[in-house]
Formats: sequence, C-alpha cells, structure tokens
Amino acid sequence: MLGPSAHVDTFARDNLPPADQWPDFLLSGFDYPEHVNIGVELTDRMVEKGFGDHTALIGNGRRRTYKELSDWTNRLAHALVETYNVRPGNRVLIRSANNPAMVACWLAATKAGAVVVNTMPMLRAGELAQIVDKAEVALALCDTRLMDELAACAKTSRHLKQVVGFDGTANHDAELDRVALNKPVQFQAVRTGRDDVALLGFTSGTTGVPKATMHFHRDLLVIADGYAREVLGVTPHDVFVGSPPLAFTFGLGGLAVFPLRFGAVATLLEDASPANMIEIIQTYGATVSFTAPTAYRAMLAAHDKGADLSSLRLAVSAGETLPAPVFDDWIRKTGKPILDGIGATEMLHIFISNRLDDLAPGSTGRPVTGYEARIVDEEMNEVPRGTVGRLAVRGPTGCRYLADARQRNYVRDGWNLTGDSFVQDEAGCFHFAARSDDMIVSSGYNIAGPEVEAALLTHADVRECAVIGVPDEERGQIVQAHVVLADGVAENDETARRLQDHVKATIAPYKYPRSVKFTPALPKTATGKIQRYQLRKQGQP
Repeated sequence: MLGPSAHVDTFARDNLPPADQWPDFLLSGFDYPEHVNIGVELTDRMVEKGFGDHTALIGNGRRRTYKELSDWTNRLAHALVETYNVRPGNRVLIRSANNPAMVACWLAATKAGAVVVNTMPMLRAGELAQIVDKAEVALALCDTRLMDELAACAKTSRHLKQVVGFDGTANHDAELDRVALNKPVQFQAVRTGRDDVALLGFTSGTTGVPKATMHFHRDLLVIADGYAREVLGVTPHDVFVGSPPLAFTFGLGGLAVFPLRFGAVATLLEDASPANMIEIIQTYGATVSFTAPTAYRAMLAAHDKGADLSSLRLAVSAGETLPAPVFDDWIRKTGKPILDGIGATEMLHIFISNRLDDLAPGSTGRPVTGYEARIVDEEMNEVPRGTVGRLAVRGPTGCRYLADARQRNYVRDGWNLTGDSFVQDEAGCFHFAARSDDMIVSSGYNIAGPEVEAALLTHADVRECAVIGVPDEERGQIVQAHVVLADGVAENDETARRLQDHVKATIAPYKYPRSVKFTPALPKTATGKIQRYQLRKQGQP
C-alpha cells in the first residue's frame, strides 16, 4: 500500500508497475516517517546534526562544507521552482560528469520534489532522446561544457522544452548559477512521501532499449542505512573516492548518498582514471574506494612503483566479478581488505557482499541485512547447494520499471531475477558463475550488443554485423564486432578504425568495438537467425 504523495504531476506514480507485478518488499528494520525528502536528509538535516562546518564535497579545486552545500542547494531549488516552474513530480534530467555541481543540482531538484534522471556525459543525442521520451522530461540541467548533444536532442524532442546550463567548474558562471545567486539560503523543501519516486535509473538491458527503474525516497535511505552502515561501517572520518559515474546508481550511492548520510567526505573526479584516484588518495587521505577490478589492477601496478595507498581502510569492487588473483594481490600488497559485491540498477545498489570479517577470493559473499537470496531453476524452484542456477533476490529495494512489459521478466513470484547465474556453497556464500543473458560487461560498463550492431549498420560500408563479448584480461570483456562489408570495401585496419570511429560518434564511445573481425558471411540458422554462440566459439580479440 503506497503512502501519501506530494506529487502534483502524477506521471511517476501513474506509471508504476501493476501491484501484482511488484517484488515482495521486506521493510522490517527500515522504518521512516510517512514524509521524507532525501535531499533534505543529506544536507539541511546534517547541518542540524552539527556537521555544518565539516567538509562534504571536494572537487574541481574546492572544498565545500555541509552548510555551504545546504545553502547552495537551497538557492538552486528556489531557482528551479520560481524561475523554471518545476513542480513536484516533474522529471528533471541532469547531464554532467562527476563534480560537486552535479550533486548540488541533483539534491536541489530533489528538494523541489522533482523526479531526477541523472545521465552520463558520454551519451549522444539519440540515446538522450530515448531517455527523454521514456521519462517525458521537459527540463534538463546541463554542464555548459556538454551542451551540444542535449541541445541536438531538444531540437527534435516533443517533450524537452528547456535546457538550462550550469557551471560544472568552480566558477559558478552559467545561467542556472546566476539565477540562483541572489536566492535565499533557506528553502521549504517539498514534503515528499517516503513512497514518492525520487530517482529514475536508466539501464539499457540486453536489447539496447532503455528501461527506467523507479526508486523512492526511502530506497535511497535504505541503501545507506543498510549496506553502507552494516558492511562499510561509514563514519564521519571517512573520505570516499571512486570511478563510477554518478549517473549509475552504484556511483550515486558510493560517491554521494553514503558519505553525505554519515557526515563523511565525497571526493569527485571528472576523470577518474586510476592515476587520478591515486592522487586523491594521497592528497586527501581517502579511506574508502569504489571502482571496478580493472582499476584495482592498475592501482596495484602503481603501488609497486611507490604509490601510497596506506590511507585506504577498505576497497569496494563491483561492476564485474572480482577475480581471485586481484583479490589476493590487493590484500597481499596493501594489507587492506577488498570487498566484492553484486548490485543492480533495478535493486538500486549492492545486495550481496563480502564483509570485513568474512571475505574470501572468488566469493561474492552473503546477502546484506534485509535481503534474501536463493539460486533457482527456470521454474523458480530452489536448487541444491553447489548447483549453478539463476540468482533470485528480494529485500527492502526491488525492481519497478516505468511502464515496461519487461517487469514480468525481472520479477517472478515476488523475487527479482537479476540476469546472473550463481552458485551457493554449503556455507551459504554466493559465487558468480556467468551472465544469464548476452550483456557485455566491459570495465564495469554494461553494453548491449544489439545497440552496437545498430550503430554499425548505419555505416555505408557495413552489410551485416553481429556483436559479441569476448574475454579480455584487463577489461573482463571487450566488444567484438563481426562484420560483413559492402562490395568493394577493403578488409584492412583503416576500415576497422573507420567503423570504430563511426560507432564512437553515434553512441557513447565506451561502447565501440575494440576488436573488429571481417567475415564473408555470418553463421545463421535455417530461418536466418544469427548464431552468436558460433561466433563466441571462435571469437578472440
């Protein structure tokens, strides 16, 4: 039963899945008032608790205290409501790299009662258009350095009416900043319900057609008061650093929600390369790191050359399974724990994890408090321990797709089916086996093969193509394209580079095929379906 709502624009609640398609929600221990606003909880409430003079955010050469963050977001919230006519329940899209201004815009829009859609800076106009149309976004806030693609999207969108620029640097010299400058530092935040949708997290799925996962205000508190409190043991003395984009729920949790919930510090990097992360660790004494195994490999190589990682008290690995050799090397060389875990956009954040006092190589660990997990067969029957099957999970968060028939595929019998194959050992620990679908996971990024194929097929040189993921030591997997060229096109490195550049210009650059194989024909069934499993048998970088 949903609680009260403050949304005058009821789009989000109107497009929740039917009640009989919801997973079971296990909310015992997560009792929040009927009315709660996550933006208030992470800023104004922290000032009330005495953290006003504590550093909240570090980024682009500046430190900002909790009081400064509270004032900043309240001014922005005034601007959104009074100048840009944001009403509770409106969707507001934010486009930016990881920086304090993006966090401030997210918190301000949330205080104004908006449903926020955070997006990655690498997305192209066509990808943004899919998101805008799905969420019916009328207002977008964009770092002025990244306006081109969003402006192109707005020209053809029937929904997006206004794109407002903000300054992602420390200068505060853009339209939104100027409008907010003279606004009051006090703002009466919208009294949102705990069951009001606060965030739409987009995930492409295996088809490349975006799905919007709907998360409530209470969900954002749950992941902090559950995983961050229990597993990470966050304190006000912690300093967070990480690489995942804030547009990913993994990044939003690890680099905004978790530190701000407990009075800690979030350091934000627009270019979160391993080298830049190491610099932050050494400069600010970062204690908690969030990144993928590939980055930890690079950090270990730097450690061997003298990089000082001693301030870290723990490392969190997610996005792809943590290989046992990386686990072993990290602990042996740094003397600090590294925690593997699995999460999903649909679940908001990590729901199975190792613990500081219970970790082992090759193990994803046990369910976070509040969650239950089991391994099931295709009929949802629990399989014996030691048997590979589908991972099913339920808890205080879960999948709610916005107006999407795929809800029925993700939720069955009250359980969320994550699309991963796991095995549970006799001791109750869970171990990753494989992806259950054809999603390509490269350096922590989920890449849908059909989307890359569609981009390739828009090039005149391509007659047919099929995209698969192939193993890669550094990235886990890379995208490999098998291409049938048009008549007269040379099969050489120049053609491969031309196709790679075309994909980079058409969709987000990280999705491009790092390996291109030319072939006279693709393996197909008698009915014309491409046999990708045949390509996987032969596929090598």
